[in-house]
Amino acid sequence: MEDRPPLDGPTHSDTHASVTRKRSELTTTNGHHRSESGPVDPAALTEALNHVEHGVRSRERTPVGSPSRKRQRIYGDRFIPQREGRDLHAAFNLLPDLNPPTTPSRSKKRIPHGELHFQRSMTPICYRDERKLTVPQPTPPDLSPDTALPSSTHSTTVNDPSRSRTPPNIPSSVLAPASLTPSTPHKNILTYKSPQHLRNGSAHLTPSRTPQSRHGPNMNPHSDLYSPSPVNYQSQQHLLGQNRPPRAIAKVPFKVLDAPELADDFYLNLVDWGSSNILGVGLRSCVFMWNSASGRVNKLCDLQDDTVTSVSWIQRGSHIAIGTNKGLVQIWDAERCRRLRTMTGHSARVGALAWNDHILTSGSRDRLIYHRDVRQPDPWLRKLTGHRQEVCGLRWNGEATQLASGGNDNKLMIWDRLEGQPKFKFTDHTAAVKAIAWSPHQSNVLASGGGTADRRIRFWDTKEGKCTKDIDTGSQVCNLVWSQNSNELVSTHGFSQNQVVVWKVPSMTQVASLTGHTYRVLYLAMSPDGQTIVTGAGDETLRFWKAFNKPPRNGIGGDGGESRMEQMSIIR
Repeated sequence: MEDRPPLDGPTHSDTHASVTRKRSELTTTNGHHRSESGPVDPAALTEALNHVEHGVRSRERTPVGSPSRKRQRIYGDRFIPQREGRDLHAAFNLLPDLNPPTTPSRSKKRIPHGELHFQRSMTPICYRDERKLTVPQPTPPDLSPDTALPSSTHSTTVNDPSRSRTPPNIPSSVLAPASLTPSTPHKNILTYKSPQHLRNGSAHLTPSRTPQSRHGPNMNPHSDLYSPSPVNYQSQQHLLGQNRPPRAIAKVPFKVLDAPELADDFYLNLVDWGSSNILGVGLRSCVFMWNSASGRVNKLCDLQDDTVTSVSWIQRGSHIAIGTNKGLVQIWDAERCRRLRTMTGHSARVGALAWNDHILTSGSRDRLIYHRDVRQPDPWLRKLTGHRQEVCGLRWNGEATQLASGGNDNKLMIWDRLEGQPKFKFTDHTAAVKAIAWSPHQSNVLASGGGTADRRIRFWDTKEGKCTKDIDTGSQVCNLVWSQNSNELVSTHGFSQNQVVVWKVPSMTQVASLTGHTYRVLYLAMSPDGQTIVTGAGDETLRFWKAFNKPPRNGIGGDGGESRMEQMSIIR
């Protein structure tokens, strides 16, 4: 038999059998029959065999898009480590991250919303890819990293701009077997070291530079980078801001008294609650006293040919001052129901009175303010001129060092002790200033309210002489009083809502809004224990509201034994 040239093709048994079966068919071509023992043309036979083998390959080839078989990845000549027995994901994540990652050259794929974090980080790191990563390799105990090895030595370290350090270059011939599990790095577990500390081995834990991010230095003081607490800033604010529910205040008064002929005049002050727990009310020409402990009502005086325009109790004791429509100021002993003296000086009605120990200050429609020493026989000690219209508000501060006066000329003035000239003149209000109250919790803090055209409550720093805050209440401000037990303020209003509002200071959020009066709430007073307020209006009623809780005692709430004075302060 003649020598045949070598044939290229598969050596599989099936392929060989099919070729053998076809040989008999190929011996007869174009009507010519040849015997098996006859001579064969080598070129024709080779061409026929190549044609048959090409057809067999095309039939046995798997479709390109078939999902039944995964396309094999072609590896390069790089060393590919064995992954059996190694946690490459944990080892990669524990590499020290010294520098912030730079912006990748190509956009990252969007991760599905429901995918877990470890699924996002599981990327092929051993294959030859466009983004080349570093595969951590274990170092045998008898080998130590040698950074002085030549650059031609083969390793698994590849370029990654997000890493400033990579494992040392080790020849592939000295790598540990694949079954050896790498030890877990201890640098990043349960320890904190600043990037500067890791970079140069410094002993200082505080970074010497502002931490950088992709968008520049992190200047946010509430960032987690600077927080010593494991709780982030938003959670801290949430826990601190909602630690207890708001205080509940009854919306209806617990007691209502009739006050016939109670004047509906904005410029008068006809209700005051004394330290002996007796309420004084001026009704036309008479002054009545209501004992809150016993509930009895007594008439103190009847002026006959004059009318009462103001009432004010001394801070400590049973003396009460009464201002009249004719400009007189009378001092009465409430226990004995006896008049002690009458002082002159004003030429018009006295609408405002204020005590400062033994000094009684009076303001009148004649625009004058008088300081009177009730221990001396002289009718007045000092005369103050500054307002251009009727004086309708007067208040001494708790330290008895400053006097605040408000008038119908829309001015609020601050006077130092018995000085003849005002220290400050505030002209911010645009209506009459009758409502004045000093803070018992902070010195040099004054609150004032304006009339119908103003409707604002303003807070003043009387040391610096400036307005610190103001709020529009929406209606005429008639009176203000500060709580003795908490940093809260009560205001009464006239046109157009006729309500009583409890404010939280300094945020000025409403704690409660109390309604019930059908006329302007012109009068306001607080009980000696600071729990109850009484309001009076032109509807000729006095309404008692439980606005505040009992003051804490030694850091504990108001439970426990009560003194005789506290028992007398309970309104029955």
